[in-house]
Amino acid sequence: MAETQSNAPSCANTGAPNALNTPTYGVIHVRTRLTADFTVISNALAQRRGSAVTIGVAAYILSVPDGARVSITALCAHFDEGEILISRALRELEAAGYLERRRVRGPNGKVRTQTFFYDVPRAAGERPLPPPPQSAPAGSSGSTPPEAPAAEAEAATEAAAAPPPLDLDEADPQAVVILASLRIVDRRLILSRSEVAELAPAVAEWLAQGLRPEEITGALTTGLPTHFRSRPARVLAFRLREAPLPAPQSALPPVTPLPPLTLPWQTCDGCERAFRAAEPCLCRGCEPAAAC
Repeated sequence: MAETQSNAPSCANTGAPNALNTPTYGVIHVRTRLTADFTVISNALAQRRGSAVTIGVAAYILSVPDGARVSITALCAHFDEGEILISRALRELEAAGYLERRRVRGPNGKVRTQTFFYDVPRAAGERPLPPPPQSAPAGSSGSTPPEAPAAEAEAATEAAAAPPPLDLDEADPQAVVILASLRIVDRRLILSRSEVAELAPAVAEWLAQGLRPEEITGALTTGLPTHFRSRPARVLAFRLREAPLPAPQSALPPVTPLPPLTLPWQTCDGCERAFRAAEPCLCRGCEPAAAC
């Protein structure tokens, strides 16, 4: 009983391993070392300014294995956002250099879209490595086939140079709606799926320049010829061949007109009448008399 003992409770545990180094505001990370089922994302992408949908779509594409479908339809089935936001996110990733979509033709002649996603955004003008060559089918010999005739070789070169048709599922949904709605303004503008897929990238480029859908519709339907000599899609492609210039950030200041030139006063040498003229001379009333 002679010893002094305190019955006060001990201080509450802060829960931090090092309370001195723990910030008192902002986020505090509680990290766990992951050994499986995780994705490495650069801070340049994770902390990218702009739309959160774009970062979320990029993180999802990075997390799925090679060969997974990442088309607009597949992404809309996974996310709650609609086609407009998903397609806008893919365009932003393409513009930033993270995403590239290429259309390739397989051995069976079917065109498909290959999507390349980069951990680090690629520089302008770079292209992804070509896919590995397809293995030869069973039973085929390894001997080199005979050379094709000149006509067949020329046709094969032209076919390789021509771009493959686009996939409508990969097209901009807003551009598809604009093209499909042209028949409401002009009943002759009935476009097939392949024609809409071919024209959709040009319409998407016009949308990227800040034009509204009604402005694009007016540019495509105003002043059309009375009779078409070809498919209407050819006329629309001709009008969409070059995107308009983007609008300036601010309007030009109004041009101030120059003040009118005021001639000095002169005195007529004949009648002493005052009038305006560039130099001393006779007035209009004295000029005919002087000529006589």
